[in-house]
Amino acid sequence: MGWISAERVVVVGAGMGGLAAAIDLARQGLDVTVCERAAVPGGKMREVDVAGARVAAGPTVFTMRWIFDELFAAAGASLDDYVDVVAADTLARHAWREGGRLDLFADVERSADAIGDFAGAKDAAGFRTFCHRSADIFRTLERTFIAAERPNPVSLVNRVGLMNLGAMLRTEPFKTMWTALGEHFEDPRLRQLFGRYATYVGSSPWLTPATLMLVAHVEQDGVWLVKGGICRVAQALQRLAEDQGARFRFRAPVAEIRVENGRAAGVVLADGERIDADAVVFNGDVSALATGRLGAGARRAATATKRHQRGLSALTWCLEAKTAGFPLVHHNVFFAEDYAREFEAVFRDRTVCDSPTVYVCAQDRGEAADGPTPADGERLLLLVNAPADGDAHDFAELAPAVERRTFDLLNRCGLEVERRADATATTTPHLFDTLFPATGGALYGRASHGSMASFQRAGARTRVTGLYAAGGSVHPGAGVPMATMSGRLAAGRLVDDLARARPHTARRAPAASAGALSSRRA
Repeated sequence: MGWISAERVVVVGAGMGGLAAAIDLARQGLDVTVCERAAVPGGKMREVDVAGARVAAGPTVFTMRWIFDELFAAAGASLDDYVDVVAADTLARHAWREGGRLDLFADVERSADAIGDFAGAKDAAGFRTFCHRSADIFRTLERTFIAAERPNPVSLVNRVGLMNLGAMLRTEPFKTMWTALGEHFEDPRLRQLFGRYATYVGSSPWLTPATLMLVAHVEQDGVWLVKGGICRVAQALQRLAEDQGARFRFRAPVAEIRVENGRAAGVVLADGERIDADAVVFNGDVSALATGRLGAGARRAATATKRHQRGLSALTWCLEAKTAGFPLVHHNVFFAEDYAREFEAVFRDRTVCDSPTVYVCAQDRGEAADGPTPADGERLLLLVNAPADGDAHDFAELAPAVERRTFDLLNRCGLEVERRADATATTTPHLFDTLFPATGGALYGRASHGSMASFQRAGARTRVTGLYAAGGSVHPGAGVPMATMSGRLAAGRLVDDLARARPHTARRAPAASAGALSSRRA
């Protein structure tokens, strides 16, 4: 079969979804131009300069490697030829203000033994059943939901199959994650630790369905560290897209997605340049379409996420600092005691609680680190959860108080951080909203609260013909691998639609249409 030829596609945004879409579209012979307003690819996968050091300021956890292996393989390439990744032995180190430290490992039995020493034999046994349960949920939903086009409850049941309804019911969509965790763990610290997986999709464990326990299996299945920093993954996808023939235009913000005769017809850049196209893939929050940020013609393409529906934002600090007193690994989490208050503060009171959980990514530590921690300091990313209200206020008054409480919690957990004002970069929800318009600073799109939330995300095909959506605000959801998958789904839908519109045009195998994505477990 031949390739599609001469079809022009503009991809708006070089985030992970846009990069994946560009790869799948270009390898099939489409004329692909990627327009990105930043100077580098990656979107939320970004770095900031701190006293001359490049510090990862966005996602730091690389999981579900199989999604990237399949993306590269479809293009006749190998991930390992483009980026150097190393499997992490220690997944994360956890500490509590009132005492206790626990590591989770890539080896489940090693983690179970550590939990037994930490909380007793009963909770170690509970961890083993929790692992089986999360793996079962993941297996049920991997191809039927995650790697499939936007499902609804009926289509999901049909994909799972009537003969497998028991597996569907075991995904526990009507039970909260917090309730389900109580069935496995007596120690409240363990419920706290595993409840944190809800925050990976920007949500509260008290409001998220137990289905999202599948995130635990994703980590148990492998956490990878990237030599040179996780932003090398985005750079690798850019190189692969270019190798397939895609062109990139950086520092090229798109002011308008042109819609003519009811269909997408190209884009207009901020400087007035017009780029014609037969289709457009928008890699950004769909609320930017719905609120008219990309022009009146694209407004009807999607529905804006309301403020109370938004997932978590964050306050972050990128540092180069000296540390002492606590043996950091690459991923570290520091807890206070009242976990429920943290989510009440964010989602009900729209603020940050007095003692928020603190995530610390020590970027010069771990199996992928190039050498020992520098004598003059190491690169750190600190993050606490915050409400996605960055479009309403700038958090200028709140940020200093949260910063003091954050470093006080770290100190109480044994971590001393010697930092300098000139080696600290702070990001608030307001700045995140500026970087990623129409989000309010939400880093994960819509919150996954309630049994129907996962079905309420936008799909790849929008309400405007020829305009497709990718990124963390659309199906299958937030996170580096999910956003990448969304780009493949958008490319697959676009190519399928072109083939139907021009049935005489032959093409190679579909990019990622429903059911077409392969699975390592298939």
